[in-house]
Amino acid sequence: MIDAAITLRRLVPVLSAAKFVIGMGAFMVIGLLEPLASDLGVSAATAGWVMTSYALAYAVLSPVLVSITGDMGRRRILAAGMALFAFGCALCAVAPGQEMLFAGRILASAGAGLFTPVAAAVAAGLSTPEQRGKTLAAVFFGLTLSQVFGVPAGGWIAYTFGWRVAFWLVTILACAFVWLLWIRVPRGLRFQPVSLRDLGRVLRDGPTMLAVLFTASFLAAIYVPFTYIAPLLSQTMGWGRDGITLSLVVYGCGAVAGNLMGGRMADRIGTVRTLTILAAAQVVLMPLFSLLPMPEPVVLALLVVWPLFGWSFVAAQQARLITLAPQAASVVLALNAAAIYVGAAIGSVIGGSVLSGYGLDALGIGGGVVGIVAVANILLSRKVSG
Repeated sequence: MIDAAITLRRLVPVLSAAKFVIGMGAFMVIGLLEPLASDLGVSAATAGWVMTSYALAYAVLSPVLVSITGDMGRRRILAAGMALFAFGCALCAVAPGQEMLFAGRILASAGAGLFTPVAAAVAAGLSTPEQRGKTLAAVFFGLTLSQVFGVPAGGWIAYTFGWRVAFWLVTILACAFVWLLWIRVPRGLRFQPVSLRDLGRVLRDGPTMLAVLFTASFLAAIYVPFTYIAPLLSQTMGWGRDGITLSLVVYGCGAVAGNLMGGRMADRIGTVRTLTILAAAQVVLMPLFSLLPMPEPVVLALLVVWPLFGWSFVAAQQARLITLAPQAASVVLALNAAAIYVGAAIGSVIGGSVLSGYGLDALGIGGGVVGIVAVANILLSRKVSG
């Protein structure tokens, strides 16, 4: 008999730390975009597809992989997902060109797409409804912490030792967590099995899918400027390696604070109200990046406030989706995780188009315009499903 409370206390730190490694591997390309583009001899817009390919593959593979492994033990799934992620990162580290690099990113995204929703479902299933927001925020604390240390560290390593070294570091960390997950996740930990039929049922549920799509629209807005934040700050503010690293650290601090704030907001004022406030804040904040250059303290303050309201959405959105479809929590969370990367992919593509057509100065305005779509999305979703 598994004691849920004891298991939860043991698992949350491990799952959170594993999410740190996955977050670093997924998003550190934001900080190493320039050295990677220079080494491969491609433009910044083309290099942005290193993020986009990961996002698109995650969006397609995550729900399917979670559904077809729904009757397997959670320990086996979590360890297998991390192992596949490690292999994909290793492939990126040795890639001689774009083709193998993209293949490695696709494999890494498959591993992350298997691990992330299952980890969230395990944490949610072991927690009480009253504490679900805080528990999910605690699990995803590692992801936001990766924005403070992992992403800037990856960028700094890439500028100093080469972008391949950054991928090797993530590979080593991921391999360590394969072992740690295997020994820490209890044997026989299972929840209600899910299948491709459950995936199809959720996909046909209009109100639930509209709620899931909020994640995509919200993240799409953010990733219009964020994908190209390094060249944006480099060319408008004149920042080099150290300035870019500092800006990503500052951004990550705001993300961590936002993750904690979002869980508490959701528990206190409700998930829908929290998400509405956060979406509206993005519409106001992102156009400010089109006013660069500005005094450095102002830019650093903006880089704290922006993720404070951006990364607050994770726990609130997951808690809302579990409430809307409690019997298919794993599938819904997989679709939500996929929507995160759909949003990142769409935002990256829009950002690349804005960059190519209008220049760096237009990225903030482009993000604000897409943010209006996110506001409309949550208002309509609230009307449809509450």
